[in-house]
Amino acid sequence: MLHDAAAEPGTLSADELRAAYEDEIRRAVDAAGTEPAAEAAGVSEAALSNGVLDLTLEQAAAVLELADDNPDADAIVWEFRDHLLMGMTSGILDVDTLASEVDLDLSGQEIQQAIEGRTAATLNELAAIHHVIAVRNER
Repeated sequence: MLHDAAAEPGTLSADELRAAYEDEIRRAVDAAGTEPAAEAAGVSEAALSNGVLDLTLEQAAAVLELADDNPDADAIVWEFRDHLLMGMTSGILDVDTLASEVDLDLSGQEIQQAIEGRTAATLNELAAIHHVIAVRNER
């Protein structure tokens, strides 16, 4: 699933980590078919065929749920969020520090809302956040 798409996420750039997420999603799309995956995610089939997947965590989880042996979408989303929160705890990172280190135009409050699921977070945002947390934890 997404949080473990890369064995050592701290050794990758945020773009490489996002590509690892996309590889996981593409495998699920290939297994389930583009039409069912697009329907599950609530996006067009073209959106799943583009070079870069412009999906939210919830949309990605809806696609991943279709793959064999994956839990339901809610479990995938909560597991990813928990992974980020636990990484912040282990790395002694607060949201304001994270906001200053991540290459996004988001405040600490906006990052907190994204991690908690109060706002939709894109794969790009999640990869950037996950990358900073992973780098901090691999020091």
